[in-house]
Amino acid sequence: MRTFIIIWLGQLVSTIGSYMTEFALILWAWQITGSATALALVAFFSRLLRIPMTLVAGLIVDRYNRKALMIWADTVAVLCTVAIALLFFTDQLKIWHLYLTAAISGGAGQIQGLAYQTSLTLIIPSQHYVRANSMNSSVHYGSTILSPALAGVLFTWIGLSGILLIDLITFGVAIASLMSVQIPQPASRVEPIFNAPIRTLYQSFRQVWKQAGLRQLLLITTLFWFFHDLGAAIYDPMILARTNGSAQILASTASAAGIGGVTGAILLTVWGGSKQRIHGLLGGFIGAGISKTFFGFGKSLQIWLPAQFCSSLHFPVLSSSETALWMEKITPAMQGRIFATNEILLQVASAIAALIAGPLADRIFEPALLNGTRLSHIFGIGAGAGTSLLYVLCSLAMVLVGIIGFCLPQLRKIEASPTIHTQE
Repeated sequence: MRTFIIIWLGQLVSTIGSYMTEFALILWAWQITGSATALALVAFFSRLLRIPMTLVAGLIVDRYNRKALMIWADTVAVLCTVAIALLFFTDQLKIWHLYLTAAISGGAGQIQGLAYQTSLTLIIPSQHYVRANSMNSSVHYGSTILSPALAGVLFTWIGLSGILLIDLITFGVAIASLMSVQIPQPASRVEPIFNAPIRTLYQSFRQVWKQAGLRQLLLITTLFWFFHDLGAAIYDPMILARTNGSAQILASTASAAGIGGVTGAILLTVWGGSKQRIHGLLGGFIGAGISKTFFGFGKSLQIWLPAQFCSSLHFPVLSSSETALWMEKITPAMQGRIFATNEILLQVASAIAALIAGPLADRIFEPALLNGTRLSHIFGIGAGAGTSLLYVLCSLAMVLVGIIGFCLPQLRKIEASPTIHTQE
């Protein structure tokens, strides 16, 4: 575990720095634009290059040195941060610069994440797999707790420039940790990188689509994440509009999400999850949707904090249930290509959600409640009211997706369906 722990510590420090920068840039963008569309487009562009990159990421990671790929990806992220810092220092930073760097970092991050994930089995004994995956989950949730709180306080003291400097230092820690260890490399494959990846993914998609239970599982999860990401894209502008741009309140809700996620992961480790994994998945959809509905109705921390905590509490259960279902139904020899196929579909849905979220909030829902309607008795009047209505509708759609899933007999019985063993 020594090699893994060194890499893990570097990634933890780097992720905290990256999340601090992300939070600070959200505050900067809101101060400059006051637009939900501007913030949502950052999320869209961060996903833009991930979609085509997924087509070849697996082949790249299998062919080239994984340690070098991780260092390369971190270096790309450093250069993007340096570019943002230089533009900010020279008073030239524009919102479109965030779109460009988000796209570049997102594409490089797709390679980095896969290289890291596929290296774990080479450096960790099998008896430590569960422990390592739990530690990896804590990187995201732990950073979600610490980073917004730190950035919310430091932003008023040292500004965006100081937080960017901290981010550069944390990237240095991550790169140094990678350079200090040896990561075994599997035997290199000789096929070309662009060896008909689209045809391979299409054939994998057909294999899934032929089985009714897997087809419904793919559709139901895609719908859930579409509505989830649509709501997530307007989450920050909704809170900032409701609180007159309060960094402290936005940081508090983000930290509540991290605490909920960590708590959910701990409870799941102790509990072990539902015996019927499809129940854990669909129940998680409904629970998360209900919690987010209460969040959307809220107008203060007294509602937002417990609702956000309860929402994040469900995600370790639903995510682990979904992953376990796919792992059970797909033979290991085919998991890579089918997982890649599923990921492309989810990324496309997520990108579409992020693209339309801002215009829906700014051009339709905000003007609809600006001057007062019957719904204004519930959501109020003024900035953020219309965005809150859109957020509640997305959350109710997540609940509906879970209910529909329970109404599909083939999906409910998916764990009794046959496993996919061969590729056409």
